Amino acid sequence: MSVLIPGLLIPFLGTASGSACVFFLRRDFSVSLQRALTGFAAGVMVAASIWSLIVPAIEQSATLGHWAFLPAFLGFWLGILFLLLLDHVIPHLHRSINQEEGPRSHLPRTAMLVLAVTLHNIPEGMAVGVVYAGLHSGCGEITAGGALALALGIAIQNFPEGAIISMPLCAEGASRQRSFWLGVLSGAVEPIFGALTILAAAQIVPAMPVLLSFAAGAMLYVVVEELIPEMSAGRHSNIGVLLFAVGFSLMMALDVALE
Repeated sequence: MSVLIPGLLIPFLGTASGSACVFFLRRDFSVSLQRALTGFAAGVMVAASIWSLIVPAIEQSATLGHWAFLPAFLGFWLGILFLLLLDHVIPHLHRSINQEEGPRSHLPRTAMLVLAVTLHNIPEGMAVGVVYAGLHSGCGEITAGGALALALGIAIQNFPEGAIISMPLCAEGASRQRSFWLGVLSGAVEPIFGALTILAAAQIVPAMPVLLSFAAGAMLYVVVEELIPEMSAGRHSNIGVLLFAVGFSLMMALDVALE
């Protein structure tokens, strides 16, 4: 149990640290840098979804033989549909921060931005929570190193995400303190949903493969719907692709090296 709370807080600390950039940097990130950071985040999330979530989910269902894929298949689609439902309630991230398209709702643009990124962070918190729940329940396919790799990988991609929130808000006229706390607030859902997932998973350990793949489906929905359009928009989209590869390979290396 002693590793659960630090594990849940690691991704949140990444967001908070990134949000603190508003106190040290005077200008907003350039479009190219934002595209690069978004590509990096997408690469980390895709690799984490595969190695830390889907693969362990299938391994835990090995007793089903040829049907070992079924729990992961079911959980993956539940995660996709869950995010599809939320996506109709909370504005799209890539539309919220693209000024040329304008807002989708009557909410202030600042509120739309924070809500959209908060939606983005929910599946990440669930992913960390379900992996640590599996570790705590004694699932042999989940190691302490693998759980730590997932938490660190998400924290790494949360750092630029926190900055991408606070810096534009400050540039639009919000105070540095307000911009920082709004960035921190967007990441606060991660430990909350992580803890809720642990509480739920502790009661239904046999459903762990479904929960792992549910988190993977939710994360991949965010990548395809929100991050890939951002990293590919405009000129020099290859910057986002290259950083996607960097984030993917880094997360892959962390997951293997820390097992």
